[in-house]
Amino acid sequence: MGDAYDVVVIGAGSTGENVADRAVRGGLTAVMVEAELIGGDCSYWACMPSKVLLRGPEALAAARAIPGAAGAVTGGVDAAATLRRRDAFAAHWSDTGQVEWARSRGIDVVRGRGRVTGPRRVLVTGAEGDRDLTARHAVAVCTGSVPALPPIDGLADARPWTTREATSAQEIPASMIVLGGGAAGCELATAYAALGAHVSIVEAADRLLPNMEAFAGELVEAALRDRGVDVRTGTRVTAVGRDGDGPTTVFTTGGDLGAQVLLVSTGRRPRLDGLGLDAFGLSEAAWLPVDDTCRVAGVDDGWLYAVGDVNGRHLFTHQGKYQARLCGDAIVAAAHGQPIDTTDWSAHAATADRLAAPAVVFTDPQVATVGRTQAQAAADGLDTRAVDYEIGSVAGAALRADGYTGHARIIVDTARRVIVGATLVGPDVGELIHSATIAIVGEVPLERLWHAVPAYPTVSEIWLRLLEAYGL
Repeated sequence: MGDAYDVVVIGAGSTGENVADRAVRGGLTAVMVEAELIGGDCSYWACMPSKVLLRGPEALAAARAIPGAAGAVTGGVDAAATLRRRDAFAAHWSDTGQVEWARSRGIDVVRGRGRVTGPRRVLVTGAEGDRDLTARHAVAVCTGSVPALPPIDGLADARPWTTREATSAQEIPASMIVLGGGAAGCELATAYAALGAHVSIVEAADRLLPNMEAFAGELVEAALRDRGVDVRTGTRVTAVGRDGDGPTTVFTTGGDLGAQVLLVSTGRRPRLDGLGLDAFGLSEAAWLPVDDTCRVAGVDDGWLYAVGDVNGRHLFTHQGKYQARLCGDAIVAAAHGQPIDTTDWSAHAATADRLAAPAVVFTDPQVATVGRTQAQAAADGLDTRAVDYEIGSVAGAALRADGYTGHARIIVDTARRVIVGATLVGPDVGELIHSATIAIVGEVPLERLWHAVPAYPTVSEIWLRLLEAYGL
């Protein structure tokens, strides 16, 4: 029968770690199966390394925006030092510390590729041979997602970079074309332009960040252009060519572009190849369908869960961890014969995925969002009102930087008089979004929010101004 555990977790990124940790906290045994590095993409190829690449230029820009401090800035960004700091944050791509953490929590780790071979059965193929694992209660698939290459003539043969290569590169190319103007594309265009590359960004939609409020993409585009980035929106790539190891040529509806490196950031797909889930009627090419406890739909006896990116609900590390905590607790409750509560905002339901998922795009200016955009609220059938205010008009923002440019919008459900969405654009606004998240999750009426007094003079005064603009 092989080794038996209460919970077998396939994929030991941040999501898988949290599922296993919650299971063990609840008195169950757990094992994580991982073919790469314990800690996953966030630690080594995504969130952490990308934000390190962005932080130095951001700090430098902040200093240059303050007369009296700007004079002390006598040089530019040190690309080599930035890459060394990135390497340190990525633990030099060693997961020794993560393995020690897992063992300290009582979580076993098995190296190799996992394949589901039957109900509650996982076969691990690794360098030291095969290992058959049995789950007494649950198998949790937490394998994340991978970059998806669009079907463009010549693209695959051109050996483009994906976000993984961009966040782990050991030198800065002289020139780069970024294909895709979503969050990752805009962040990496910002970083590489600041680190010395000549950057072009190509987006098929008519604006950057097309899934966000229009003003967010407009402000980010203006900032990128100010930094010398060639921004081409409403532009479709028709073909890609590369001769050997030479530069890449991108053929577009708006003219041809050439660069040393082509970075593709046009979307992601679930990492499900070879997991054996097709035997259970599940497609390896589609996000796994789940309920709010992350239990996979249509699998007999309810032993299979899909947590984090693989279910496609929200491709954010923090949402994957959130799902993992709730899912882990649901698995523990089921194992102990306790009821599972799936009502909104309960201990076992990932309600925030649907109603209050926050996100920050770490461009300069930053974009911070939570909940619905105005268009999404309308699609959900809500009667809403959008309230806007220029953040630069707030005293705290004016103190923070001369010429502070930023914009805030809240979406108010006029029937319930509660906030259902917020978008903030401006320097450091990522640190403001949690207040909006709390207001949405708590369904705090505007009349009660009126008593949440922001300290003066801080940028948080924007919340007072938004409520005043609404009419309070």
